[in-house]
Amino acid sequence: MTPEISHPDSVLIIDFGSQVTQLIARRVRETGVYCEIVPFQKAEEGFERLQPKGVIFSGGPDSVTREGSPRAPQAVFDSGVPILAICYGQQTLCVQLGGAVEGGHAAEFGRADVEILKASPLFEGIWEVGKKYPVWMSHGDRVTVAPEGFEIIGVSPNAPFAICVNEDKRYYTTMFHPEVVHTPDGGRLLANFVHKIVGLKSDWSMAAYRAEMVQKIRDQVGDSKVICALSGGVDSSVAALLIHEAVGDQLTCILVDHGLMRKNEANEVVAMFREHYNLHLIHVDAVDKFVGELEGVADPETKRKIIGRLFIETFEEEAKKLGGADFLGQGTLYPDVIESVSFSGGPSVTIKSHHNVGGLPERMNMQLVEPLRELFKDEVRVLGKELGLPDSFIGRHPFPGPGLAIRCPGGVTKEKLDILREADAIYLDEIRKNGLYDVIWQAFAVLLPVQTVGVMGDGRTYEYVCALRAVTSVDGMTADFYHYDMNFLGKAATRIINEVRGINRVVYDVTSKPPGTIEWE
Repeated sequence: MTPEISHPDSVLIIDFGSQVTQLIARRVRETGVYCEIVPFQKAEEGFERLQPKGVIFSGGPDSVTREGSPRAPQAVFDSGVPILAICYGQQTLCVQLGGAVEGGHAAEFGRADVEILKASPLFEGIWEVGKKYPVWMSHGDRVTVAPEGFEIIGVSPNAPFAICVNEDKRYYTTMFHPEVVHTPDGGRLLANFVHKIVGLKSDWSMAAYRAEMVQKIRDQVGDSKVICALSGGVDSSVAALLIHEAVGDQLTCILVDHGLMRKNEANEVVAMFREHYNLHLIHVDAVDKFVGELEGVADPETKRKIIGRLFIETFEEEAKKLGGADFLGQGTLYPDVIESVSFSGGPSVTIKSHHNVGGLPERMNMQLVEPLRELFKDEVRVLGKELGLPDSFIGRHPFPGPGLAIRCPGGVTKEKLDILREADAIYLDEIRKNGLYDVIWQAFAVLLPVQTVGVMGDGRTYEYVCALRAVTSVDGMTADFYHYDMNFLGKAATRIINEVRGINRVVYDVTSKPPGTIEWE
């Protein structure tokens, strides 16, 4: 594991199991302040290790009225650092400091208006006394008695303790969730907490991260060899460039072309890295191996397992040709790390097998170099820009590890993959021409295992149906289908039918997530 960077001025977020705890961290980092999330069971250990200047308690699904429900460590209260406690965090703070909470009859989900009763550094320059502001509530219990020294400075119709604070101790609690977009001023409230109350400066920058991580990698690797699986995605590319900056020729990247990438993608990635970064890159043509074994396979999970196994086998073969290496570079991101130590013991192995090279470290007896393990996806993009990656590459839409195999429902064949690749390229070309690429979170074509009758010229056709998919999203957890102008869809469909032999009908997917998923398999 890559040695951790030291962050003298930071905020610790104690996770009580909220679905949106990561949003707290993202909002804090957007203010230019470094923060980390730790599950409540490891909060005391994390507090001692990080020695933060401020602490945030997240929300959570439990009820503080239940015996054995999560609590914050006493060490946090004893330290004297400022605390911001959100929803469940507010409730456990109040109970731990002598207040009371009622459950069962206080559920509130959705928008509410908070009326400000008294001024506070928490909303200085944002909210005014006597006015009401929209916030987002999501709770089943509520505080009924505040601890000694606390004052109610904000109320809503169903939350009499909407904002309850102890200014002397610098403890601030909210019943609502400032981290979600449904609380319009929430990001500014969090900024006030970290800047005006905790007193931290905006010194969390990618330039500083880059310089310090380069030194950490050098210290970890020494003069040993490093190999890195380069998928062509943003994460693995940024990780490879950062490791290369640190150790130069000690790094060898391996791009396994499995025949499931987008049109010309493998060649474009190889050209970019070889021409612009002078990076030692091995391009492995394994198309026949992968597509041959996938031929006719229809079950999506079987497809994934075949692709994962063949990738590991191919990567191992190439690594042996190099004489092996002591270190393996991976593009593990902070959400993967959070999940692996989450309060519920998340399925880290499953997640990593999708994001990285599942199974390789154990099988090849290598240590991991994970230079992105403290970053969120949007921060990786900023780091990529810092490292000189072009905007067109950094802003590329997400692409699944199994590639086009899971955009080909039903049996996979080389012919179907080739048809899909052409249709997808035309679709994305039209999106770019119309200036929509950066507006859409993800867009792609799917080749359905359905053939329909068509008429082209004077002849009857019986060819495949192509489905087009485009969604808008913030983080991929939820998504809405993109509302195209019908003229755009008509033009894209006409081009695909005219230019791609094998498709005679195009449909558009108008399913949001949930209930659907973004990908079809």
